[in-house]
Amino acid sequence: MADTTEYDLVVIGGGPAGYAGAIRAGQLGKRVACVELERAGGTCLNWGCIPTKALLKSAELYQKIKKAEVFGLTVKEVSFDFAKVMARSRTVAAQMAKGVEFLLKKNKVDYFTGRAQVTLPGLVEITAGAQQGTFLKAKNILLATGCRMRRLPGLPVDGVRVMTSREALAGTTLPKSIVIVGAGAIGVEFAYFYNALGAKVTLVEMLPQILPVEDEDVARTLHRSFEKQGIVIHAGTRCENFRVGENSVQLTLVKDGQSEEIEAESVLLAVGVEANIEGVLSAKVTPELDRNYVKVGDDYQSSVPGIYAAGDIIGPPWLAHVATYEAVNAVNGMFGHGTPKRVKNFPGCTYCQPQVASTGLTERAAKEKGLAYKVGKFPFLASGKAVASAEAEGFAKVISDATTGEILGAHIIGAEATELIAEYGLAVELEATVEDIHRTIHAHPTLSEALMEAAAATTGEAIHI
Repeated sequence: MADTTEYDLVVIGGGPAGYAGAIRAGQLGKRVACVELERAGGTCLNWGCIPTKALLKSAELYQKIKKAEVFGLTVKEVSFDFAKVMARSRTVAAQMAKGVEFLLKKNKVDYFTGRAQVTLPGLVEITAGAQQGTFLKAKNILLATGCRMRRLPGLPVDGVRVMTSREALAGTTLPKSIVIVGAGAIGVEFAYFYNALGAKVTLVEMLPQILPVEDEDVARTLHRSFEKQGIVIHAGTRCENFRVGENSVQLTLVKDGQSEEIEAESVLLAVGVEANIEGVLSAKVTPELDRNYVKVGDDYQSSVPGIYAAGDIIGPPWLAHVATYEAVNAVNGMFGHGTPKRVKNFPGCTYCQPQVASTGLTERAAKEKGLAYKVGKFPFLASGKAVASAEAEGFAKVISDATTGEILGAHIIGAEATELIAEYGLAVELEATVEDIHRTIHAHPTLSEALMEAAAATTGEAIHI
């Protein structure tokens, strides 16, 4: 390949936004290049969504086998090999990364591994890697470099005493005790994982509830469930004065002016993310930024013509499926295939047990907006399928417009919540009403009946409560 090649689109970043955008452009018959710093799939596939789900499945299965007597089964002994649990997650990630590389090749995308920089509008240089010094001319550039886990000032990450999720996913030894700082989706998932395998887990959240973006009913239910499982939770609490020793970490918890000293073998930081923007743009390329996130218009174009951005690099919500949606819409727009759409409705999912999933407004948000709304709620304890499966914890909750019945939000905590939420996501997109859901026959017995019953409960018509 020549040192300079001209493309219709050059994508920087090969995660859920980057590879999806590149593949979509390839489907449109465009000449495309994608430059990824590490491995196809980005953080989500290699160090986030996919490997963590492999770990969580191992933990869930381990817990189910331990409770086999509930199903009338006898299991004399069950144990685990932590190193093999971790190795499986890496194998799954590697398998999926190869799949993404195949899809890029299938769609005739030129794929480079290395660091890339936009040196000038319309010009990308590979600044590190095997193709270092290669220049790619581009009619369009899509920035999809994503985010990385945020660290705390003055607290170095060493991968043993102090970790982020990335270091945790590379670990081979189960810590006997761990403090997880931050109770968003990542912190909550790791809390479940470590606790399920026998570690002493302390979960600390600065805001008043765990899973701060979720509905208060859901957060309270998960809080109680986690405490029942043995997780110690400190909400509305700050972590201060970290002291990293040879064998443990000590820190101070502060709540309502009161302090408490705690100690654990390791600390996992799950305190949010920050943009991967360093080195991506030369001093000659200065799109408008907001807290290092690239500001874009409705067409995903930055303030510099021809330079677009999608995914985590343009700010929240930091979700893989949102990133893919944004990138595909950005590419469709830049090549004249319809009007690009910005994200309005999206599902949020947390894969602990019980699972949590939601879309649309929380009840608090509906109140704060001054909306007239109704709530329908159905407990899984009243679901035949849930009880038969010994998974009766949680509920489905739907919030709807008090006048029209249009669905404003839905919140599920319980078995397979992350799968069930898709129905309400489609309902919100189609501006469906709770009556539409109620009048749609749901197979019996299924967990999805809870969605129908929650809709029916809005008007007092639920049959099974």
